[in-house]
Order: sequence, then structure tokens, then C-alpha cells
Amino acid sequence: MPRGRILGIEVADEMLARWAGWFAPDPQPFLVEGGERVPVSDELRDTFELYGLAGRHVSVRWIREAGYFAMTRMERSELLRDQVRLGRALVPTVASMGADAGRSVREQADGRRFVWWPSLLTPRNRRRELGRFVTGNRPPSRHSEIPTSVWRAAETQLPAARRVAGAFPLRSGPNCFGTVMAAAGVPGADAAWMQREPFEAWLADAARAMSSRNSAAAGVVMVWRDASEQADHAAVTLGSGWALHKPSQGWMSPSTVLRTDALVGSVRVKGLRLQRYLLRESV
Repeated sequence: MPRGRILGIEVADEMLARWAGWFAPDPQPFLVEGGERVPVSDELRDTFELYGLAGRHVSVRWIREAGYFAMTRMERSELLRDQVRLGRALVPTVASMGADAGRSVREQADGRRFVWWPSLLTPRNRRRELGRFVTGNRPPSRHSEIPTSVWRAAETQLPAARRVAGAFPLRSGPNCFGTVMAAAGVPGADAAWMQREPFEAWLADAARAMSSRNSAAAGVVMVWRDASEQADHAAVTLGSGWALHKPSQGWMSPSTVLRTDALVGSVRVKGLRLQRYLLRESV
């Protein structure tokens, strides 16, 4: 079974096939002004960044590949300009493809922008294009650099950290809260869209607040809170200067290991305050 690394993580062809259905679906959602809200799967919402549509009086129009190519060039061009204006993601420019832009890409719309369809995502370019999209601005996971001794030392408080680290989810939903809980040994937490309430309940039971800013030891849960004290993000240290988190709930966001200082730096958002909690040793 052919395999390859994306963001430092082994990705099998079966997973690529699943990704392809979310990256280049048929039919595909396009944004239009007005209209009624239409349900969109979590995966397509995250692929095309279809957030907050109800408050913007924007809805989704589903278009099949055959219907898209039946449009005139002017109609396609207007449609893609609207996607950029209304904020739909994944409407790349032909120029951004460089030498990889084939004739079928150039023939779309006005020659400036295009959208990915199944016919364009061929077996030959699938891994490259999906890898390019998933990688984005995300740093690769460095889990393979952690010595075995560090993993073993962390097992007392984080019995499942090694299993959880450096893995893509099977779908959208699994998030930072569930990743931290799963690393600490909560069964199935890494496969759940974990809400704040169960995370806070677990944190109160499994850890104690720290007054120190020292995050060198394993099992320090770092929680970023907003002005109303609600948890916005979470990560956990693995020891020896390493930490684990899942940047978002998206299917393209893996559980990632970084140097602790780099991870903290990546979550610096105005209005968020970092609090630390030390996990109690599991029995």
C-alpha cells in the first residue's frame, strides 16, 4: 500500500481518497447572496470555510461538475468572482499553480481562477495537491524527533500521548480539548468534538491549577482563556521542551507535536490569557 508523509505524518492512499471527496466534491457548494440555509457537512464547511453564513444573509448553491462546465465562460467567471467576494475558500488562481497548471485548469472561468473538481484531481496529482492544501501554513509535527525515553517518562500522566501524537482525524470535529484528554488516557476523546463543559469538568477532576509558569515537566495542561474565562484552546506538555495540541477541529488539522515555546507562540491571540494546570499522576 503506497504511503507518503504530509506534515511529517504517514498518510495512506485510503485517507487520501477520503480527503479528495472533501477537497473536490461533486456537487460542490458555492456561496450566493440571500436564499435559505442549506445543510453542509462539517468537512465541507471546514474545507471551504463556510462559517457564519446565517448572520451574513448568504446561502449555499450546490453545483455539479457537469453543470459548472455547461455554463458559459462569462457565467463561470462571474460565479468565481462572487466566491472570492463572499469569502468562500479554495478558489485558487491559475498563476498560483505555476508549471502544474494543466490545460483543463487554464480553460476554467476567465483564466485567472478555478475550482477543483474530481476530473482535475487525477491519481497522478492527487497526493501533491492534497498535500499542498493540507500543509498550508501549518508546521509539520515533530513527534518522530522525540526520544523514546521522553515518551516513557511521560506515560505516568499521559499514557496515550504517543498514540495520539502525529495523527490526522478521520473527519472534522476532533479538537484540542479531546486531544489533550485522550493523551491523558480518556478513551475515545480524540475522536470526539469535545465541548467546553466536559473538558472543564475533566480538568477540574484531573489537574490542579499552577501558579508557576514553568512548563518544562510532562503533564502541564495549557489552557488559553478569553475575557469571559471560557477555554478557547488547550495543549499539553510532553516533557523535555515538547508539547502536543490539535490546532483546529478541521479534518486537515492533525494532532501536532512542537517545541513548547513554538507552540505557545503559535497561539498568541489578542484577548486570550494562558493558564497552566498540572495533571495528577494516573494510577
